[in-house]
Amino acid sequence: MSILADRLPRVADTGDDPRTRGEDPAATTGGTPDSVPQTFTRIGLSDQARDELGAKLAELGEPGVDIDRSMTRYLQIFAGLPAETLQQILDFGRHVDTAGVALVDNLPVDERLPDTPSDGGPCRNKPSFVAEGVLLGLSGLIGEPMGVLTEKDGHLVHDVIPVHGGARTQTNEGSEVFLNFHSDIMYDAIGRYDIANPDFLVLSCLRADHEGAAATHYADARDISAALAPETLETLRSPLFRLNAPGSYTRRVAGGAEVLSEPVPLISGSDEYPEIAISANGVRPLTSGARAALDRLQEVCGAVAHGVRLRPGQALLINNRKGVHARTTFTARYDGQDRWLQRTYVRRSLWSVRYRVTSENRRVHY
Repeated sequence: MSILADRLPRVADTGDDPRTRGEDPAATTGGTPDSVPQTFTRIGLSDQARDELGAKLAELGEPGVDIDRSMTRYLQIFAGLPAETLQQILDFGRHVDTAGVALVDNLPVDERLPDTPSDGGPCRNKPSFVAEGVLLGLSGLIGEPMGVLTEKDGHLVHDVIPVHGGARTQTNEGSEVFLNFHSDIMYDAIGRYDIANPDFLVLSCLRADHEGAAATHYADARDISAALAPETLETLRSPLFRLNAPGSYTRRVAGGAEVLSEPVPLISGSDEYPEIAISANGVRPLTSGARAALDRLQEVCGAVAHGVRLRPGQALLINNRKGVHARTTFTARYDGQDRWLQRTYVRRSLWSVRYRVTSENRRVHY
């Protein structure tokens, strides 16, 4: 599966593209006009709220020592945000009609950062944990952070960092190739990889790449469906595709071999509130018509995508069911100052994936 990067819209550093400003009141309050859904929104903290939040987070230690205790403290701290701001974040995770991606601006940052890890993380000499508090605090407002043994060794906080050996891979270690539009899916023995996968991702920026070129793109299933011809949409809603398991799983468990799902549609759900699932590690169409529909889907994702070049103090809330995301190429220098994001996987509730929980940690799943 591939997509032409030059089909992507131009992207602004902090949302100056009119599609990413969130200027329409409907885009920031959760309401939507009758005609066009607001699939991108922007949530900004005041300087006072940022500073108060940062001061409280700076007092806390490493969250992994007692993660449930840490999540409780983050909830207490984030509850002090202004009610309007807090409701915007909460509503993002609550409702079907809200935006599929939200840019949260003016967040607190660590006073000092060590070098960007060269091995994909985690960082072992970070002197403070404000970034982790921001990431997990936002995650706790929209759901429950979860870990997966085959993704970053089950850590709840994922360091998303370019790694020299993975520069050309379709993974979060890549930099030299366009990371295709995809969902973060989960291998499952039931044959469906879109059931136990995260409902949300949170991406927080600690350090931008040297040139500030890397952009994260998000294409919402509502915008995608509206742009497709009816016959193409019907094909994409048919079980004519098999998803390859995530690269982290196939490398670790299957020696790099494909591990394909049962035949599934790529778009599902109601016409008004569709869902989409695409694997970054490969989609196998089962007919020539399905191949043509997949090619068209790739084109449309690029055409309707919202794009953001994340900077320190910014985070993206991404609905992993309402849409798919991608990342453009950038130059990694492996000099300790490369791009550094942190990511969480978030489930609205952990109850429905309880069959996957490990005995060692109730937030970590196989």
